[in-house]
Amino acid sequence: MSYLLAVVLFGAPYIRATTTGQSITVLDSSQVDSYTPYTYYTSAGYCNATQTLSWDCGTNCDANLDFVPIASGGNGDSVQYWYVGYDPSLKTVIVAHQGTDPSDILPLLTDADFFLTNLDSSLFPGIPSDIEVHNGFKDAQALTAPDVLAAVQTTLSKYGATTITLVGHSLGAAISLLDSVYLSLHLPSGATLQTITYGLPRVGNQAFANYVDANLHLTHINNKEDPIPICPGMSLGFVHPAGEVHIEDSDEWAACPGQDNPSTQCIVGDVPTILESNESDHDGPYNGIEMGC
Repeated sequence: MSYLLAVVLFGAPYIRATTTGQSITVLDSSQVDSYTPYTYYTSAGYCNATQTLSWDCGTNCDANLDFVPIASGGNGDSVQYWYVGYDPSLKTVIVAHQGTDPSDILPLLTDADFFLTNLDSSLFPGIPSDIEVHNGFKDAQALTAPDVLAAVQTTLSKYGATTITLVGHSLGAAISLLDSVYLSLHLPSGATLQTITYGLPRVGNQAFANYVDANLHLTHINNKEDPIPICPGMSLGFVHPAGEVHIEDSDEWAACPGQDNPSTQCIVGDVPTILESNESDHDGPYNGIEMGC
């Protein structure tokens, strides 16, 4: 990708970060391993709706054999695959969305055709008016939002659960983050949401990032020199929420405090421009797991 094309698509990069005064810490092996079930759930998001509804998708499904699927949907083209179910071991509802598959052109166009826009007040009642998000991500999330909400409500009721975990990779990560905001506005106050994403692009503006930090529990895991997490560019008004974990070239997982932390141990400092990125890092491995069905 030429530098000019990168600027057109993603905006000229520059370093701007919200710091917290906290230190970067390295996760120990048990902390890294604790993400493994969610990584497999995320990878299963690439499987078609029939596979996830029957929970028959090879290694991704076998890694969480006691998972009980409740609903699934999407066609893997104009609508990303998604599924909802319950994990009795983790005692959480799981919501997963398909990421960007290079073999499907429509999701790629969704990623590239962007501008900041307000959220739909009918889906996000009471959301502050200064919050703006990527228009393509907003439209992709809206396509499945009512079905996902209904499936989550069914699962919560059936299993008496109170915790919902949303997962996704790439475009699926962006949809899951927006779903987290959406579900938090429609579920009972006793419900607890956590969001674990991989290769998350920037989804919204400063007000959006601040809202996520104040109201949600997000962990977004970035792998080495993956270019997607530094897109769209900060010069276009996009900002990452806090919660980054960056997998370094040494394979250490560094917890990076603040929004868009500029340390070279974190994605913004490690990959200051698209030209210094490596697209092959996008799919992993994440603790040995490559994304895909």
